[in-house]
Amino acid sequence: MSTDNNQGRPKEQPQHCQFMIARLITPWLIAFSLLILGLGWHAPAHAAGGLLVSSNPVTDPKALLRLALPVDEPNIRQIQNSLEDIRYQLRLKRWRAIEGDVKTAQRTLEQHRQDILNHIAPSNQAAAETRLNALSTGLTDLAALVPKRDKIAVFVAQDALLDQVGALEALMVREFPFQIPAEYAHLPQLLGRATVKIVTNKGDLIVVLDGYNAPITAGNFLDLVQQGFYNHLPFTRAEESYVVQAGDPPGDADGYVDPRTGQIRRIPLEIKVQGDKQPLYGTTLEAAGRYLDKPVLPFAAYGTLAMARSESDPNSASSQFFFLLFEPELTPAGINLLDGRYAVFGYLIDGKPVLEKIRAGDEIERVEILEGAEHLVNATPPAVNQAALELPILNPQF
Repeated sequence: MSTDNNQGRPKEQPQHCQFMIARLITPWLIAFSLLILGLGWHAPAHAAGGLLVSSNPVTDPKALLRLALPVDEPNIRQIQNSLEDIRYQLRLKRWRAIEGDVKTAQRTLEQHRQDILNHIAPSNQAAAETRLNALSTGLTDLAALVPKRDKIAVFVAQDALLDQVGALEALMVREFPFQIPAEYAHLPQLLGRATVKIVTNKGDLIVVLDGYNAPITAGNFLDLVQQGFYNHLPFTRAEESYVVQAGDPPGDADGYVDPRTGQIRRIPLEIKVQGDKQPLYGTTLEAAGRYLDKPVLPFAAYGTLAMARSESDPNSASSQFFFLLFEPELTPAGINLLDGRYAVFGYLIDGKPVLEKIRAGDEIERVEILEGAEHLVNATPPAVNQAALELPILNPQF
């Protein structure tokens, strides 16, 4: 049950709007599924999605965002991989391996600096030079830190260097990597990335929206942010070690009513698969028979941001979204049953302690666009936003 704040009366949350998703897989089910696969039997669709897991799955949101950039320059990726490996080696206190990672990154930068610059548009060359200089200096400082065996200092330095790498990789993206299908071209689209701040009564959440891999999903969200749609809406669901959900407007409608049509704006399920040139639209990976394929944007980090939808209709998402409260033991990266079923469009990069405190009934005070608004196209005109206040709800149900 939730409360309609406008009328002061309880209303029943519609069954179709309740973020109905398969429950998290349990350890015994994983073991059973693996046993079945070992006997040569094809596991059911709901269990087959992610049993092939890499030894070190990526769970850091910033790392996931870096990997998701449409960049294929091998040298900057080598530097990134070397720096990413440091975090893993730190946990094991393998200081010689860390020294090797730093040397590999330094050598790659020294030998291939010009190759990296050649992948950046002339208009961004000056910014890239600044980033490369900072990267070179930072690697020298990191090399001096490693012999001191200070884990915290090395971690902080490594994280700052990876921010420089991510900024360089972002400069390498010269154009949007694919064409939006014609049937969805009228919808708002984020043709790039944007950063938003969700201000709540418990504190601030900083989120990066990835339009490179989910342009319609991220564009729909940013369009609603720009309209102020989410301001003063409550968090309607908060389950420990599972999800936090918001975006349900007051009244009978379960989503955003587009003032230009008088109908609830629905967006298609949008999932970009590793190796594909553009997202898959309108179907889950399971329904498409792509059980072992991996999304570019997986449910693999605390604060993974995705759209809620009706379980029966993949194209029913509108305004309601959720954060996954990722717990490695409950929802292991690479075998999460949400992958391929719900559209991920961003990650929380700052504010984890705040998200941990959110409870049902807490409020989104406002959402601010910090950067990237220029990448939003087909946005709802401001004059039309105001007209929505006088518009009757014509389609309150699915």
